[in-house]
Amino acid sequence: MQRNGGGVGAGGQPWVLRRVRLTWLSFMLFFILVFFPLIAHYYLTTIDEAGGPDKRIFGPRPGGELCEAKHVQDLCRIRESVSEELLQLEAKRQELNGEIARLNLRIEACKRSIDSAKQDLLQLKNVISQTEHSYKELMAQNQPKLSLPVRLLPDKEDPGLPPPKSAHSCRLRSCFDYGRCPLTSGFPVYVYDTGSYPWGDYLDPLVKQAFAASVKGNIYVTDNPSIACLYLVLVGELQESSSPLPSPSELEKQLKALPYWRSDGHNHLLVHLSRKSMTQNFLYNVSTGRAAVAQSTFLEQQYREGFDLVVSPLVHALSEPNFLEVPPQVPVKRKYLFTFQGERVESLRSSLQEAPPQSFEEEMEGDPPADYDDRIIGTLKAVQDSHLDQVLVEFTCKNPRTSLPTEWALCGEREDRLEVLKASTFALVIAPGDGQLVASAGCGMRLFEALEVGAIPVVLGDHSRLPYHQFIRWSEAVIIVPKPRVTELHFLLRSLSDNDMLAMRRQGRFLWETYFSTSENVLSTILASIRTSIQVPAAPIKEEPAHEIPHKAGKLAGTDANLADNGDLDLGPVETEPPYASPRFLRNFTYTAADTYRAWNRAPGPFHLFPHTPLDPVLPSEAKFLGSGTGFRPIGGGTGGSGKEFQAALGGNVPREQFTVVMLTYEREEVLMNSLERLNGLPYLNKVVVVWNSPKPPSDDLLWPDIGLPIVVVRTEKNSLNNRFLPWDAVETEAILSIDDDAHLRHDEIMFGFRVWREARDRIVGFPGRYHAWDVNHQSWLYNSNYSCELSMVLTGAAFFHKYYAYLYSYVMPQAIRDMVDEYINCEDIAMNFLVSHITRKPPIKVTSRWTFRCPGCPQALSHDDSHFHERHKCINFFVKVYGYMPLLYTQFRVDSVLFKTRLPHDKTKCFKFI
Repeated sequence: MQRNGGGVGAGGQPWVLRRVRLTWLSFMLFFILVFFPLIAHYYLTTIDEAGGPDKRIFGPRPGGELCEAKHVQDLCRIRESVSEELLQLEAKRQELNGEIARLNLRIEACKRSIDSAKQDLLQLKNVISQTEHSYKELMAQNQPKLSLPVRLLPDKEDPGLPPPKSAHSCRLRSCFDYGRCPLTSGFPVYVYDTGSYPWGDYLDPLVKQAFAASVKGNIYVTDNPSIACLYLVLVGELQESSSPLPSPSELEKQLKALPYWRSDGHNHLLVHLSRKSMTQNFLYNVSTGRAAVAQSTFLEQQYREGFDLVVSPLVHALSEPNFLEVPPQVPVKRKYLFTFQGERVESLRSSLQEAPPQSFEEEMEGDPPADYDDRIIGTLKAVQDSHLDQVLVEFTCKNPRTSLPTEWALCGEREDRLEVLKASTFALVIAPGDGQLVASAGCGMRLFEALEVGAIPVVLGDHSRLPYHQFIRWSEAVIIVPKPRVTELHFLLRSLSDNDMLAMRRQGRFLWETYFSTSENVLSTILASIRTSIQVPAAPIKEEPAHEIPHKAGKLAGTDANLADNGDLDLGPVETEPPYASPRFLRNFTYTAADTYRAWNRAPGPFHLFPHTPLDPVLPSEAKFLGSGTGFRPIGGGTGGSGKEFQAALGGNVPREQFTVVMLTYEREEVLMNSLERLNGLPYLNKVVVVWNSPKPPSDDLLWPDIGLPIVVVRTEKNSLNNRFLPWDAVETEAILSIDDDAHLRHDEIMFGFRVWREARDRIVGFPGRYHAWDVNHQSWLYNSNYSCELSMVLTGAAFFHKYYAYLYSYVMPQAIRDMVDEYINCEDIAMNFLVSHITRKPPIKVTSRWTFRCPGCPQALSHDDSHFHERHKCINFFVKVYGYMPLLYTQFRVDSVLFKTRLPHDKTKCFKFI
């Protein structure tokens, strides 16, 4: 028990001791941690105080003493630097606060000045508007007020004007009622129905049918006789009939019985169209009153100079001339120098007193001889027998045509005569021996056939009146020789140069094709002659209506920096105004006194063009050249001179002008959209006309780019490349940029081409050049697209041309050419080059482009086909046959910008700003 208790006691005593020791250890640790630092601090403080202030070791010290410590000197320097920077920043902050305050004051002042400027601008606009209104009022006060002339429309029983002294003295001033034909009337013509008068049954059926067809398509014909300016009556050709013709007195009664004859027949035109060389002078000894007469045969006592009209015979009544049968105009010299085939029906020599023949000198000194025909026969036979030149003269015929007395009858059939004329350089036309016969159908027939096949007519007899001699300058196509000079005829013909003969042959072809070739041309020429004589402007040719396809525009198109970059090309001020059309009818009706004669008597040349209606070269947008339509006079140069004025005028004669882009496309929507986007921001662009050549309309979900200008999508009747050159009424500018839908042109290239065109408005101005070549081995023409120093064509895939040529291409150019374009779906660009070169006798102008105008990523085009070039070879040869010669002209001329591809420093470009 004690051991156990002792064990407990012994074991308990160490536990108590351990507890006591732990408590003591904790107390000591607390004392050391708490009281020892306090005691140490107190002790140290007491030592510093006992040693004096100079003996302080741990207490605080002055700044200088502390900085003397080596280890804190760097820290002191940093502190001083930071303090200095803080002071500087504070100064800057205060300065910026002051500047902000000053700027706020200036902003407030600017806002007040902007509000004031807006008010001043509004007031200025009001002042300008009032000034313009005042200017208009002032101009209205200083200018007379114009009104349409009063039309005098007499009643049916109107007694008419006072009768002239004699029927032979009738002239326009005395026998024509100008009151029925004001300048603004449009020249309405009323045509009598051939079945409404008695002699209508005697008319040749072919003539009646051709006349009716021509009248139906004429733009001047009206069905309202009360407003008519001219009344047209067909009196011949008469058919061969056993029925007796009415006597002159009966015919006069029948004429007076016409519904609108009005007692004297003023403003009536009696038309006699001859189809035979022997045609009856139906109106001889018939008093026609104040009615004018248009026919091929006139006696001197019957013809009223300046009032009646000598017309051409109607050879092709219902058929169109076949241009492929017309011989070419080259070579100039043919087999025979001159030819003549004819037989004299009756000579006046038999009715004259027999007398010994006189020499030409004796006859000229005395009275003029009655008949030179015998002298002519002897002279021509002597030339033939001399064998100096090969000539063909025959004065007897196996089958002579019936002709008038003293007139030379035609020999054989028309086809036989044409074969002889095709081999003749010159064709003699001997005027009737009777000087009283001033015009005859036989001579008109000879003249027509010679012009048709390109034989230069030589008229022996200056007393004859050729068709429309008041308006046509026949001396440019016909050699007129008085009969006394027959002995000098051979010398005269030999002295002509090849250039002169070719010019006369080309002029003769133009006269025949324009005025005589068809019944429509004959009727149009007759009406145009009367209309121009009374100075009534011609009606404009109708434009092609553009039936627009609705489309919706998408987002605003972007601008390619490469395409829109104008580089160093400065073309003058860029118009920022909305699109505007070219000015029209600047000269109005003044052309009749200034340019009528000159415009009528020129073949296609550098300064005169002619539309479809003979003698009616009037087009809506060309009135600015020669009034409201007497022709087209290309104007070069500019209203400014050189330097800044020329640059501001941009070339041409109009300081402000724009152009229209015409783009032909066919089922290439993506390519088309890209091309349209490239036109965004193009200066001087009026609008874009997209000719949609596909029968399938555009996709409904197709979004067209918004280029800031109108895009007119035109629906076409058929897929034809000729649609590219239709004179669309949507085109309101004179300048047309014809461009393919896959063409790439920079803006500066287009602008420079536009400037060049304005200085040569009668030419095709474009970028891709081509030329034609003669194949000696195959004796034919070839189309060549290789790069060469020469060119004769500029393709219309990227070219400027005048809208006038759109009218000529669509309405004047032979239909056979347009048919071939449709057949091959090719060659429309070649056809346009042929036309312009034929009209102007000038080559096109190539403008250098800075890069290729083709689209490298576009789908395959028609030109990539192997048959493309073979078709173009055929086209050229066919066009040459139609025109009769090769109108294309070579040129090595090319137009570049003054600074084309010239790299200039930026500080030097200002020196060339106005070049």
